Amino acid sequence: MKGRVVTGVAALALSIAAGLVAKFEGTRYTAYPDPATKGAPWTICEGHTRGVKQGDTATRAQCDDYLRQDLAEANDAIDRCITAPLSVNQRAALISAVVNAGPPLVCGSTLQRKANAGDLAGMCAELSRWTWAAGRQLPGLVRRRAEERVLCERAA
Repeated sequence: MKGRVVTGVAALALSIAAGLVAKFEGTRYTAYPDPATKGAPWTICEGHTRGVKQGDTATRAQCDDYLRQDLAEANDAIDRCITAPLSVNQRAALISAVVNAGPPLVCGSTLQRKANAGDLAGMCAELSRWTWAAGRQLPGLVRRRAEERVLCERAA
């Protein structure tokens, strides 16, 4: 997406995903430690981690920029790794999940293999497996993935 105009399915999916990310991440203007590790990666705004260190602060404008970057990078990972055509809701659910879990969710995973084999129902079901961090299942990730899965399975 870098340097391209976003239109159609991707634009709508990015908008839906932004709402999901904001809902589950919340907004924090001061860097905070990862809840699973109690340390790195440090996070700010709506889940942004790249280059964030303890003591960092951000403005609303910076948070908006970080969110746009994170959503675009997640969408780019989907474009690189998922060859099956996706509905708006499927793409939005994956963008939200990738912003949170990173590109490995769609690149090199069972989710990717199922999607690229045309098993989109199986792809959506795989979201429920991405609920672990630092060796333990986190209730917040269970809730988030459940909502992403419902969105993924909803026709659009």
